[in-house]
Amino acid sequence: MTDYTIFHNPRCSKSRQTLALLEENGVTPTIVKYLEDTPDATALKALIDKLGLEQAHDLVRNKEDDYKTAGLSKDSSDADVINAMVQYPKLIERPIVVKGDKAVLGRPPENVLALLDK
Repeated sequence: MTDYTIFHNPRCSKSRQTLALLEENGVTPTIVKYLEDTPDATALKALIDKLGLEQAHDLVRNKEDDYKTAGLSKDSSDADVINAMVQYPKLIERPIVVKGDKAVLGRPPENVLALLDK
């Protein structure tokens, strides 16, 4: 069983680089292809907490067409943003790597090094 989970989009270069960096450091994470296996609202809230983000909007890809489709703005409530991410998983910033009660965004991929056991 692995201690690490990566919310991964294989079509994203940063996501692929982050996964490769984990593997180069001896980590074989559980891979969640979040576009196919979208986290529910409860799981997204937990990820936001683990990432230490102040608001759900900090996890949104606001340049995606779905951002406008969902009617989101900087002023949208956390509940509205989370519901939009469940409905439009492309809005979830990626990749997210989780270990225990901590998570990091792999932008840049080197951010995941902070989660590795030293």
